[in-house]
Amino acid sequence: MLSLSYSLPPFTKIFEPIKISRNARSLVVCAARGPRPRYPRVWKARKRIGTISKSAKLVTCIKGLSNVKEEVYGALDSFIAWELEFPLITVKKALKTLENEKDWKRIIQVTKWMLSKGQGRTMGTYFLLLNALAEDGRLDEAEELWTKIFLDHLEGTPRIFFDKMISIYYNRGMHEKMFEIFADMEELGVRPNVSIVSMMGNVFQKLGMLDKYEKLKKKYPPPKWEYRYIKGKRVRIPAKPKYELDSATEGKTNEVETTKNPNESSEEPEAAANLNESLEETEANTKELLEEAEAISNESDISSTSNVPG
Repeated sequence: MLSLSYSLPPFTKIFEPIKISRNARSLVVCAARGPRPRYPRVWKARKRIGTISKSAKLVTCIKGLSNVKEEVYGALDSFIAWELEFPLITVKKALKTLENEKDWKRIIQVTKWMLSKGQGRTMGTYFLLLNALAEDGRLDEAEELWTKIFLDHLEGTPRIFFDKMISIYYNRGMHEKMFEIFADMEELGVRPNVSIVSMMGNVFQKLGMLDKYEKLKKKYPPPKWEYRYIKGKRVRIPAKPKYELDSATEGKTNEVETTKNPNESSEEPEAAANLNESLEETEANTKELLEEAEAISNESDISSTSNVPG
């Protein structure tokens, strides 16, 4: 019988352990497990500039330009050309800087450019634009913006917009439009603040509508308390009396202060004389006390020297 036997093949190489590198960049793990290789982005700048310096750069960029719309819009477009997202915070800080400098034309241009991009459509932006239009003397555009906001939001219109429009009409002597906005406020149930009540009261007094003035005072009496936020907490503080905003009434109060009663003028020198007498008495008393203290100290020194043995 023949027997077949298979011999094992000869192994020339010995098994060696396989070394796996643990470098994070060369490590690739399947099925999204473990760290993935991260490489620095070449196309993105590593230097990060803060929003404050960016806003200052934006302000200086548009300061030296003319008032031509295309030139300003082109400079603003080139400023944000390499931004991945619209720099809303930078633009808002730049608008705040322009507001502090009272550069109303630049505020109008930057705000309209931002709104044309579909960004920053908030009540704060609309109020800033309304204030800038009013300060720049563009009353027609301010009225158009006000009617648009009022028709879009109606019951949700903030009270600060009513206050601003009433103050605009009050400074220009447009009383009929003031009455229209105040009637809209009462119809919508918006309670006027102290400044609105004072302006409407001054107008009623000017026009001789004393009955309406009395009704206004009864319906909206001055508040006894006002609320302020101190360190994040709401604190109730007694309200201070508000002065009337009318320049004519301010002039009258100044005249009243200058023309004092003769009795008050005669009482002033008497009060000054009494003050001088009281001061002289206090000085004399202090001198007497000092003299007594010196005498007591001298006596104690003499007694101490007499007790010392010779």
